[in-house]
Amino acid sequence: MEPIEINAGSWYLRALRADDRVDDRPALADGGVTDPTHIATRSAQWASDEHYSWAVCEPTTGELLAEVGLTPDGDSATLTGWARPGHDDALDAASQSVERFGTAGLGLTVSRG
Repeated sequence: MEPIEINAGSWYLRALRADDRVDDRPALADGGVTDPTHIATRSAQWASDEHYSWAVCEPTTGELLAEVGLTPDGDSATLTGWARPGHDDALDAASQSVERFGTAGLGLTVSRG
């Protein structure tokens, strides 16, 4: 599946990026994610339908505040996520939106991991 963008009220959800326009690596590192292959891995997981992930962003700057993910397994999926310090509200709102997407959009039974 191609990455899908989601509007989560005050937050904007998009695929993780590291290109000439947007580089999520510093924000990921601030959140404790230092694996240099993290973004490439997440992209490959989208393509293989193994795991869908979103950068939870502040809509005016595009700054990554959290990451939320959905891991399908048959007719169910597990929802996980983490937030940079001080941004649990962004993670909560994004998690609710991704849960609705998984349930209504993909027909999965979603549980939180």
